[in-house]
Order: sequence, then structure tokens, then C-alpha cells
Amino acid sequence: MPRLTLEQARALAPDAASLQAAQGLAEARHWASLGGSDLALWGECKGSAKEPYKVRFDLADHGSACTCPSRKYPCKHILGLLLLAAASPARLTQTAPPGWVAEWLDKRAARHAPAAKAPEAKAGPAERQKDAARRAARREKLAESGIDALERWLKDFAGRGLAFAQSAPPAFWDEQAARLVDAQLPGAARLIREMASVSGADPNRAQALLLRLARLYLLAQAYRKLETLPEATQQDVRALLGWNVNQDELLAASPGVVDDWLTLASRTEEDEKTGLRTQVNWLWGKASRRPALLLNYAFRNQPLDASLIPGLALHGELVFFAGAYPLRAIFKHKQVTPAAFIPSGFPTLAAFLDEYAAALGQNPWLEVFPALLEGVTPLNLEQHWLLCDARSQALPLSPSFSSPWELLALSGGRPLTVFGLWDGFTLAPLAAWGDGRFVEVGGNEG
Repeated sequence: MPRLTLEQARALAPDAASLQAAQGLAEARHWASLGGSDLALWGECKGSAKEPYKVRFDLADHGSACTCPSRKYPCKHILGLLLLAAASPARLTQTAPPGWVAEWLDKRAARHAPAAKAPEAKAGPAERQKDAARRAARREKLAESGIDALERWLKDFAGRGLAFAQSAPPAFWDEQAARLVDAQLPGAARLIREMASVSGADPNRAQALLLRLARLYLLAQAYRKLETLPEATQQDVRALLGWNVNQDELLAASPGVVDDWLTLASRTEEDEKTGLRTQVNWLWGKASRRPALLLNYAFRNQPLDASLIPGLALHGELVFFAGAYPLRAIFKHKQVTPAAFIPSGFPTLAAFLDEYAAALGQNPWLEVFPALLEGVTPLNLEQHWLLCDARSQALPLSPSFSSPWELLALSGGRPLTVFGLWDGFTLAPLAAWGDGRFVEVGGNEG
């Protein structure tokens, strides 16, 4: 079972203060005992309490626990153990886990085992079906009113012209988003809020706003004719409007894709008003050569998935959500694998753009598209940054990408493999491989 590198261990820190405190504990003199196996790492860290803190780390999925009272996750003791294991692996001798570690591992295994089928509800099938139909009818009625309001708002916006968006007051966006939330269409509300955030400094602002307006109008029209659309497109429309999918049912009913999945990028975004944190992860399959988007949610200091570290591979089965061009997925089962790899992507920019065009033909609401590009070289041309391939074709880099010089230094004039997100106008790089080495790049939103 692989242990984390120093870089990967540091990536788990919830903040800079925790990492700094952990670095002070990454020495054996702070630990009453240390150990490791193919399953876990553990140690007893001397602290202010009478008894040492018991620290455990599961190597299979990066779960961890500590007996300290810290509300941060992972705490400084867990991070200190990982830093020590990465810098001085010989200090954690291979032994059988002590009882307090073995018991913890057994409980984790039992918790992750498939749950027994719940007993049938007392209500009969006919009654449950009627309840479901009543709930669906109520939602349909709310959605109809929300779509009506959305169409009126879009026509009003178009009548005022795109220039109005530059000076539109916050209430123009917020009130319409609130109406859609009340109509149980949170996905459409998100699209409105994102329109408001399109930067005035973006040279593609007018085109980006027009495209978002068109997609919203197309979404409203698609909902009007939902029953006439292919099943996969119906699923896309429902997902965009914000209708949830029961993930337990998805895992039980849908076949998955078993592969080695490399985590290419992981970004965590936080809503300051609600405290909801969203972990956005992009993965790539080694054999399937397909991308996957994993979304995880947590409130404030609740832990997110610690196994999704950029540059680290996981072996497991991914189940994709239904859609015309499926990208979002969820793991049915997974474990960390020692065999990280350089993924195979698109050999030319033309091949990538062909795939992007095909994907848009299947799902015209794709907001960003994962681009894994082989043999591309960064180039600065008249103050504009580009990625060029061997055929002298080029894609412009996003103005929000803050590390073009870092990318150029990694390249040294030689071709790279680069992963990023394409929005139809520019590419925002998130990771690159130079001389076989994985490097996170960016600073842009992912």
C-alpha cells in the first residue's frame, strides 16, 4: 500500500496554520510510539494531555482519526504523522497494528460494507406510487411557474441589451435566482448567479453572456418538450434544473467502469453565506481513457474525501450519472493504488476540438469540457498565452490562469501533457506533466 509523498501530505492540510503546526510534530521525539503496515499508519503523539493522543491513518482511502479535541480535519497530529512517514519512513516500522488500531480498521470496514436491505415500508406499493405521483405533480406545477418566470426574465434581459448587464444592480440577478429556488429549480438559479459573475474585464464577456442566455432559453424550451426528448437528454435537463438523483439507487441499478483513475485536479469552493463546501474533482481512466467529474459536499469543517489527491491513482469502479455525454460519476468502491501514471489524452488539438464538438452535439449545456492534451508547448505571442501542438494549431489560455510562466519553465521549450478545462473560448490549465513529473498549476477557479 503506497504512503503519501511530502507534497501529497501537505495537500491534505486544511489551512496554513495547521500545516505549520504539523511540521513541528514531524520528528520522532514527539511520539511515544510509531508504526505502520500495508493497511495503515499510526502513532501516539505526546501532547498537553496526560495520555498521548492516538493517531491513525487508513492507507486504503485516507480516512483518519485522532483522540485530540481539535475541530480541524485532519488535525495537526495526523498531518505530523504523515509528514514524518514521508520524510523518515524507516521510523514507522512494519508491524501488526495494535488493538486500538485494528479495532478502528475493523469498524471502518464494517461501516463501508454494503448495507443490509431495509425492510419494506408499511404502505403498500399502490399507496407509495400515489404518494410519489402527488409529489411529482406538485413539483411539476412549481417548475412550470418557475419556467414561465424565467422566460419572461430572459426576454426582458434580451430587450434591454447585453450592455445592461454591465450596470445591472445585484437585485436584478438575485431576485430572479430566488424565484427559481422557490420553484424548486436550484440548478437554473445557479446559472443566473453565474451570469452575474461574468467579469467585466473578460474580453469574451459579450459572447459569454449571450451563450449563457441562449443555453438558459434552450433549457426552458427543452423542459416544455421534455417528454419528446431522448431519455438521456431528459436526464440532462432535469440535472441542470437541479433535480436530485438518488445515489444509492444509481449505484444499485447502474453498471460501473472498473479502471485505475488518476486524480488530475481537486478544488474546494465555499459558499460564505451557507458554509457549504463543494469539492470538485477531475479524474481520468487509464484504460478507458475517459474523464470523470466527482462532486463532494460538506458543511464548514466537516471532512471531505481525502483520497482524491492530485497525482494519486485510485483503483475502483465508477458509476456515471445518466446523460447524453456522461461526465459526473460516483465511486462504488475504490482503494489507493501505488501505480500512478501519465494518462493518454488527445494527440492533437484538432482531435480534441472534434470531440468537444461531438460532445456539444449531444449535450449543448456543457459549461466546461475536460481537455487532456498531449504534446503541447506554451507560447507567449504578443502578450497572449497559447498552447501549440506539433501541427502549429493553438488554443488560447484563460486570462484567469495565473501561472503561464511556471508552465513555460516546466516545458523548457519542450512539449508537455497538459490537463485543463475548456469553456469554448479559452483553456484554464490545472495540471501538467514534464519529464514524467506531475505538477499542479493554476490559481484559476476549477
